[in-house]
Amino acid sequence: KVAKKAAKKRATRKKVVKDVRLKAYWGVFNSGLKRLAVFEYADKRAAEKKAKELSSGSKGNHFIQLVKEPITEA
Repeated sequence: KVAKKAAKKRATRKKVVKDVRLKAYWGVFNSGLKRLAVFEYADKRAAEKKAKELSSGSKGNHFIQLVKEPITEA
């Protein structure tokens, strides 16, 4: 019996992680987690006001949540 040579391991290239920049927004969501409105991060009061407006109707609860989206460079 003749032993076969072990196959050389191929060097794997590491993936280059592209730096993705994110921007923060306030999102107004309903109880079904559907985003209804988006406000700039500095406009938290406006987002809270919108959520309160929507909740005051008979449509159920609405809340705000921090949303981070990638910045698209044009």
